[in-house]
Amino acid sequence: MLKWALVFFIVSLVAALFGFTGIASGAAAIAKFLFYVAVFLFLIFLVLGLLAVKAINN
Repeated sequence: MLKWALVFFIVSLVAALFGFTGIASGAAAIAKFLFYVAVFLFLIFLVLGLLAVKAINN
């Protein structure tokens, strides 16, 4: 998911460079959304992994 966020970020930079502000803002919004979703999923799986390790060790 971070890969797609990076792709949309690059698309927004290229679009802004050529003056397509609508496309740039849309791609930047998608990139931001995907970044936050990836961070959220990372935190959830980190907590689940820590809980699993704790349960295995007990």
